Amino acid sequence: MNLARRLGLLILLPFAALAAAPAHADEAPGRITATEVTMELRADGVLHVKESITLAGGPVQRKLITRTRYDDTRDRLYRISNVKGASFDGQTLTFAKSGTVEYDVTGAVTPLPGSVELRWFPVAGPAESATVTVTGPQPIHHLSCFAGPPSSVIGCTSASMDHTGASATFEQQNLRAGELLTVAVGFPQGAAKAQPILERRFELSTAFTLNAVTGTALAALLVVLLGGVGLLYWTRGRDARVISTESGPLSGHRNGVFTPPDGVRPGQIGTLIDEQADVVDVTATILDLAVRGYLRIDEQPRQAYDAPDWRLVKLPGARVDELLPYERALYDALFDGRDSVLLSELHGSFAERLDAVRDALYEDVVRQGWFARRPDSVRSRWTTLGIITIVIGVLGTVLLAWFTTYGLLGLAVIIAGAALAYGGQFMPAKTAKGSAALAHTLGFRRYLAEGGIGDVPPERRIELFSRYLPYAVIFDNVDRWARVVSSFTGNGERADHLYWYQGPAEWDLSKFADSMRTFTVTTSGAISASRRFRSL
Repeated sequence: MNLARRLGLLILLPFAALAAAPAHADEAPGRITATEVTMELRADGVLHVKESITLAGGPVQRKLITRTRYDDTRDRLYRISNVKGASFDGQTLTFAKSGTVEYDVTGAVTPLPGSVELRWFPVAGPAESATVTVTGPQPIHHLSCFAGPPSSVIGCTSASMDHTGASATFEQQNLRAGELLTVAVGFPQGAAKAQPILERRFELSTAFTLNAVTGTALAALLVVLLGGVGLLYWTRGRDARVISTESGPLSGHRNGVFTPPDGVRPGQIGTLIDEQADVVDVTATILDLAVRGYLRIDEQPRQAYDAPDWRLVKLPGARVDELLPYERALYDALFDGRDSVLLSELHGSFAERLDAVRDALYEDVVRQGWFARRPDSVRSRWTTLGIITIVIGVLGTVLLAWFTTYGLLGLAVIIAGAALAYGGQFMPAKTAKGSAALAHTLGFRRYLAEGGIGDVPPERRIELFSRYLPYAVIFDNVDRWARVVSSFTGNGERADHLYWYQGPAEWDLSKFADSMRTFTVTTSGAISASRRFRSL
């Protein structure tokens, strides 16, 4: 049995070798041993190429030239069509076996002074022997050929034409891989009606060309677009004019009774002035709730290196139903079901509920009739429109730079979009009522900065000046009025505490100014940590 198996293997081995030999031969690299090319230029400018090749080995691929550099800004295209006898993927011809291949070339003719020139690259190496014959619609005017790299100026093996000029013949031997045979044949003017196919080449150096045309167009577009942004602000973003306003300081009391201009409250003033719901607006509102009797501020005792802290205490009997919506939202956020809270503990649910405070502030200035729409919504709308314009400008710049030399025009749209996005911060416009309230508020600010205190009865000073304090926080004038408050009590003498502010042991009103300065800074920091409000 073993002997039979061995004999059988010996018999099958030769057949297996024969079967494997053709497969191995198919995988051998191919080469062109000889090629004969006939090129006919037709009157319509199309070049018809017919090539007979002899292969040795497997399939051969030849990459055709479909694009060359024409000048500094454009490429020349050669379009290949009607391929027969070989496969073509748009760039590479694949010869599977010896035979004939045909194809048409469009774009190979160039008009010259007094003639037209056909230039094509019919053969690419490796090729041992190549012969090219060219004919055209009229007798040949002149001819030349080159062999080697695509930019070679070395002549081919031979170039000639018959005595009638009807045809030209070119020959080249031993064309190596990467080398081309280039033929150039001239015909009389008008022999072929064709123009080179040109395509602009993308280059940053030319995409943003600045010349008289692009410069003028850019300047004109900037004037139009930026002028449009300015017109939008002029018609939509300006505050309404007020015919008559207060021209000087405007007192906040009458006969010792607190009467702020237009009845505005500190949080409202901050939003009215800068059209933003800021940290300082909330800080001033907390103080305002204290001086109006809704809560008490108790400064906590501390050691030398302890951080200062205050306890906010809810006062019983306070008419919280009389608070404005934004004040009630802040009051609820502070206490959240508890009777007191340390300033250092204002986090968690307090930070989350500040969103409702901010929204209520914006709604309040609209409810007061000072703005036709919420300032934050107006800013968001215009800023969004500006960002969309920037995106359109970027896309337009890319397209203009890629296909033309007018990329600079897209930059004008980007600049206009940036101006619109930035200008959107100034688009909220006050109504006539809002402008009048702002004018009165600025007069009140001037009074707080410059006004005296001699016209206020002594028994009313501590309450009245306490009411001024939250407004002084808004106007960044808290130091002056904190010192004023620390100087008086109801009967004109120094006291240890205020009705709305309690200090620890060994504390009196002489320390109130420092305490109030630290309290406003610490409170603003606690609110800023929530990241719900814009910080100053």
